[in-house]
Parts: sequence; structure tokens; C-alpha cells
Amino acid sequence: MLTLEGCLARRQRLWDSLPADVEWILIADPRHVQYLANFWVQPLSFSGGERGWLCLERGGRATLLGDNFALRSGVHKAYVDHEIVEKWYDHKNSVVNRDHALLGALQQLAPELKGRKGLVEAEAVPVAAADLLGVSAEGRNASQEAAAGPVFTDLGTAIRVARRQKEPDEIALLQQCIRAGEAGLYRAKQMIRPGVTELELYRAVADACIAAAGRPGQLYGDFRATNASKPKVGGLPTDYQLQAGDLFILDFSFVLDGYRGDFTNTFAVGGISDELRVMHALCLAGMRGGEALLRAGARAADVHSAVHKPFRDAGRPELFTHHAGHGLGMGHPEPPILVPDSMDILQAGDVITLEPGAYQEGIGGMRIEHNYLITATGYERLTRHVIALD
Repeated sequence: MLTLEGCLARRQRLWDSLPADVEWILIADPRHVQYLANFWVQPLSFSGGERGWLCLERGGRATLLGDNFALRSGVHKAYVDHEIVEKWYDHKNSVVNRDHALLGALQQLAPELKGRKGLVEAEAVPVAAADLLGVSAEGRNASQEAAAGPVFTDLGTAIRVARRQKEPDEIALLQQCIRAGEAGLYRAKQMIRPGVTELELYRAVADACIAAAGRPGQLYGDFRATNASKPKVGGLPTDYQLQAGDLFILDFSFVLDGYRGDFTNTFAVGGISDELRVMHALCLAGMRGGEALLRAGARAADVHSAVHKPFRDAGRPELFTHHAGHGLGMGHPEPPILVPDSMDILQAGDVITLEPGAYQEGIGGMRIEHNYLITATGYERLTRHVIALD
């Protein structure tokens, strides 16, 4: 889980990026509440899909707001100084609109914020909350502005920019996700053979990931077979039975507390043709080419070009048609994005993937992937799974 030290460090970096006269901020995106306070409603609980809001004050106080059922459904204890809990369900009375309970918690806090300049996460705060804070749907209220009241701003972008620089507790949580994912990948390798369905493999991967993590998590990704007639398919598994000559692309993430790694390996079902070996060798060469450029300050577009270069040199540029990788953490994908026209620059603390693939009509499709922590001088590879067709 995230640590108090990590949450405090992230809060300080966020405050350092905001105007000095801002006294409080209201955060509503569940990922960002988790990022800054370690509060994440367990998605597999009865309150899955609900949320709490977080108010941070420059003086250091952190307040968590929510209804009585949502706030008790957090995966871990939140790092806050105060909770404002609005009763929603008491096993005696009918319930109100649950969103109104959340607004009721904010209504209790609003008088303490009045007359002090604040910022709200406009991308995630509803209009009803803006009304309570005296902010119009357009983002400003003239009388409030004159009194240094709250105004909407792009606070969500400021948090997303901060998210790129991973703190040690985030890296530790990502490594938990990765170790669990490696167990799932190894289990799939043991099971792949003609006659096994995509869904059976998904279930086996999920079981292995959960066992390795020692607690529930979420599993998503591509669990699909490719072949000569369908070289590029993706999505959740079906009841399709693997056949000799297929390739099985296993590209998945296992999510704990909102964070995830990202694995890809392609397994041959049966024999491996010479053409498949050539395509796989190009993917491996592309990954090595990308790794050679990984360091803070590198241009994402240059990394993409380096991954694509072996395909161009072999006269097969058309085999590789998608991004060369992407950022990773609480979202999928996140900046930086490794594509030809990307304006992104790698920075220390980024966690990214390299993800070359090759797809050929009449042959099949494959993809491989590793995860990397970017440092000032290079990178640390976080994933340890073996990339091989068999």
C-alpha cells in the first residue's frame, strides 16, 4: 500500500506547483484521492464505484468526506487528520440519493472554506458541489472572486503531471502488481496447448495473480489467440479453443489499490515457423533499440523511432503499426506516449513500457513488453518475465 511519507511528499510537490495564495484544494477523482491520501474504495466491495472527496489545506490539514458506507470501505486506512461522515444508510430508514450524501458532507465543510482562496478539481467535481462552494458552472463568481473565493482551475492536470514522478511507495506497490502478474504469466505458459480456451487461461492467470498477491485484485487485458486469418485481435477472453498453429497474445495488468503493471508475451501453440522466428527476432531487436535510449531527457518520439528501426532496416516497416510503449501507473496508458509525433520527454520517475509487435496477414500476430523505471542516467527494468515464443 501507499505510505504516509509518500502521500505527504506528493502533497508537497503538488502545493509547490500551485499559486502561493491558494489555501485549500478539493480533490474528487478517486485515483487522486488515493494518490494523495491512500483512500481507495475497494472496487470488489458493496460500495464499489462509490467515492470520497479530499480537501487539503496548505497548513497541512487533510479532510476526507463521504457517506458512512463508502468511508468504511477503503482498502486501507486513509492518511487524513479529519473525516466528515454523512449518514446514508443506517439499517432503519430509507436511503437518500447517495450523491446527495456526499454533497451533505461537503456542505458541513463549506463554511470553513468561505472567504479563503481555493481550487477545485473541475474535471471531477460536479456542478452541485460548485453551487455549495459559490462557484458558477462557468467557473467563476464575481463576488467570490473579489473576496479571494474559490474558482475552477485545471487542478486535475496539475495532479496528472505530478503523477509521472513516482515516489518509492508507488514503485513498491507497482512491484507487488508485477510480481503477481509474473506468477500469472508463468501459469499461462504451463497451460497453453491445443484445446484450452481463452477463458480457461484467463481464469488460471487470475487465480495465480491473486494467490501471489495474497489479496484480491482486478485483472484485465488482451487474452486472445491470433492466427493467419486474424493476425491482430484483442480484448477479453472468449470460449475459443486454441488450435495448433495459433499464437496466444497475453497482454494484461493486475491492479492493486489502483496501480498496475503491464505484461505482454506471445506464446506459440504448436510448432514455430521460420517466419514467426524472424518476426519475433525483430520485436526483440526493437526492444533492445528502445532500451538503448531510455533515460531522463530522451524524446519519446526518438524512442519510438529506435524501436521501429530494426523493422525499417529489414525492409518490413509495415509489421509494426502501433505505439512503442507508454507510461504506466494509475492509468493505462499514461504519458509519456512513445509514438512518432509525440512531444513528450522522458523524466526521472516515469514508469514506462516498451511494447514492440509484429502482425502479418497469412502468418499471425505477436507482441512483447517489459516495464521500466526511468532514472537520470538510464533505467531499471521492473519486469522479470521471460520473453519467448515457447
